[in-house]
Amino acid sequence: MAVIKRIDHVAVVVDDMEKSLSFWRDALGIRLHELRDVPAEKSQVAFLPLAGAEVELVQPTSDDSGIAKYLARRGAGMHHICLEVDDIDAMLAHLKTKNVRLINEAPRLAVDGKKYAFIHPESTGGVLVELYQI
Repeated sequence: MAVIKRIDHVAVVVDDMEKSLSFWRDALGIRLHELRDVPAEKSQVAFLPLAGAEVELVQPTSDDSGIAKYLARRGAGMHHICLEVDDIDAMLAHLKTKNVRLINEAPRLAVDGKKYAFIHPESTGGVLVELYQI
């Protein structure tokens, strides 16, 4: 069976990246590793590494993106928690046998080559969960 290795990141949806960075980076002192545009997701992401994981700040760059719709519906705040797994295909197959509702039935491929898939909050007690295979 696939194994969850660690928490990879916690993603926070923001409506103002600079204002959010003034808290996470400037007030808390978490180093900003990278600020990256992600055209495929119509978003900008700030990566702030912390003790083997990351805080990711995600701001929409287009009003028609999924993140923009989420922000309009729910406001700024925690978006999802991401868990690193050793075998995402096996984990998704296992979750299907447990009748867990998946947003992605098969892993998607990120720009950096990592595989990822999301689990619907309906099956997790209200938390959007992302699985990641590095």
